[in-house]
Amino acid sequence: QVQLVESGGGLVQAGGSLRLSCTASGTIFFIHVMGWYRQAPGKQRELVATKTYEGGTNYADSVKGRFTISRDNAKDTVYLQMNNLKSEDTAVYYCYVDFGKMGEEWGRGTQVTVSS
Repeated sequence: QVQLVESGGGLVQAGGSLRLSCTASGTIFFIHVMGWYRQAPGKQRELVATKTYEGGTNYADSVKGRFTISRDNAKDTVYLQMNNLKSEDTAVYYCYVDFGKMGEEWGRGTQVTVSS
């Protein structure tokens, strides 16, 4: 049984910053990909950023230059530093973990609200 615990969401003014974190716990053999997706009201869930065990990253065009994903493999934790936040970044942010052959898991989500 694996659990993902997210933290760091909240309310921030446009131009501000937030840092999200997500830690996986339980019986874990290997984590291939850790990352973040988001879902705004009335929209589909979309990729924000991912990072592989080897360090490869992938960002949505809309967040490039503003968001930075990092990962601590020893702690099974992924972070998302979000700077220069915009109102269109308002969404529920979900942690995503790919355990390779052992499957994948989603977090419960954390709300990020950016006021203009």
